[in-house]
Amino acid sequence: MSEIAKYIEHTLLTPYATEKDISRLCDEAVQHKFVAVCVPPYWVSYAAKRLASAPQIEVCTTIGFPLGFNAPGIKALEAKAAVEQGATEIDMVINLCALKEGNLEAVSSEIKEVLSAASGRIVKVIIETGHLTKEEIVLASKLVLSSGAHFVKTCTGYTPVGATVENIRLIRETVGDQLRIKASSKIRDYQTAAALVKAGADRLGVVQSLKILQEEQAYLTRQ
Repeated sequence: MSEIAKYIEHTLLTPYATEKDISRLCDEAVQHKFVAVCVPPYWVSYAAKRLASAPQIEVCTTIGFPLGFNAPGIKALEAKAAVEQGATEIDMVINLCALKEGNLEAVSSEIKEVLSAASGRIVKVIIETGHLTKEEIVLASKLVLSSGAHFVKTCTGYTPVGATVENIRLIRETVGDQLRIKASSKIRDYQTAAALVKAGADRLGVVQSLKILQEEQAYLTRQ
């Protein structure tokens, strides 16, 4: 039985995803016992219906994706609509413009607004580590923690550098056990996935999930 599967959010966020693609994603999540699927907002309703008989699998979607500079009210409306359509988890992109400008109140305020709109659902805040210095990663992680969100998430996948062990360790050192961490972007093999979990990641946003499971099985067979 796979150990890594319980960390994986089976993800498909391409702009050309079809119903057939989302159907396959959901079926694979059920088959391999992934913790969640992560789909575009357009496909939330379909994924929720497809997984109605598997309530243990979360339906996650993205808000303010991928650039994060939408007006806070728009992000809140997106979150509200996603929840109404069946999303059980929300991944929102932080306002990097405000963070870089030092407008920390704006960052914190919009996170809280999305939390309110999400009506008790899990909210993960994407801080886009690939665009941040170490000091900014620490600052952003503290803001996510103080805002009351449930997870800090590394990346959207639209930066040159994805999730790294170094950044997961830095975030974990910053937030301790008070906040969960989702590592996402460019997790393409079992070795990387396992290293991120060991460093402190609670979830893995993964596109190549089946490849990682195959590599895990090969690794365990060699032990």
